[in-house]
Amino acid sequence: MNDQGEESPVGEENDHAAVKFPPPLVGVLTILIGYGLGKIYPIIDGFLLPSPARYWVGGAICVIAAGLLLVWPFKLFRKIDQDPKPWTPTPDLIVVGPYKFTRNPMYLMMLLVCFGFAVILDEIWVLVLTPVCAIVIYLTAIRHEEAYLERKFGESYLEYKKRVRRWI
Repeated sequence: MNDQGEESPVGEENDHAAVKFPPPLVGVLTILIGYGLGKIYPIIDGFLLPSPARYWVGGAICVIAAGLLLVWPFKLFRKIDQDPKPWTPTPDLIVVGPYKFTRNPMYLMMLLVCFGFAVILDEIWVLVLTPVCAIVIYLTAIRHEEAYLERKFGESYLEYKKRVRRWI
């Protein structure tokens, strides 16, 4: 931001999104806080599936989400020699693969992993905190990334935003 409180144009010194907190930590904290709250203030015991089904179902959710929404985007980033960290420059928009269906596949993966861990841990608190996780990811990362990409790529990013939803 400049002295007038306006967003500065993208230049070499600010060619990145203003993301200050590593987004994956939001998902990890959601799971840890939810699990901790469940131990201190349990809401419902055995709310989802009995063992061992919950391990298989929750594990499958996590593995499928990570495979489709983490590994695939990482391969796309590597293919064009781009760093996926949001505080690094974005030389090109990626609009193929999972980016044809969601603008934020890796953040969507974090939410699905939270859901998967809610099932694995049989912990409703993790499930309750997952929407909070989505809001925190939006506030700490997505809104900054979108503002940066709009400044940097202009009309091409705005057209992409019209075609592809933020989450799903």
